[in-house]
Amino acid sequence: MNDWIGLAVIAFLVLCGLFGLSQLAKPYNVSTEEFEKRAKEGPGLLGAGVIGIQKFLDPAAERAVEVQEDLKQGRYNKKDQSGDPPHAGDDRKDSSKDDSDPGRANA
Repeated sequence: MNDWIGLAVIAFLVLCGLFGLSQLAKPYNVSTEEFEKRAKEGPGLLGAGVIGIQKFLDPAAERAVEVQEDLKQGRYNKKDQSGDPPHAGDDRKDSSKDDSDPGRANA
């Protein structure tokens, strides 16, 4: 008899767990204003904690987070640290670089 009671308790706990997970998995309606507010806030305290743990466990993740922050700020390379857009003509390539490529055939 005690085996049946124990089995019933375990089955009840499993069913409660499944019910709880199904309630958590249900989508809910979010207004546009609330979505925009959450998107601007960025990661919360829990997300920041997870990022901190990930940086500690995987040093390459720290670099990835830095790159993601740079991309959010509009910086695609390390030369431009100011966050300002590049000035006109700054992205011109030096013609000597094109000629120095040994794998390129001269036409």
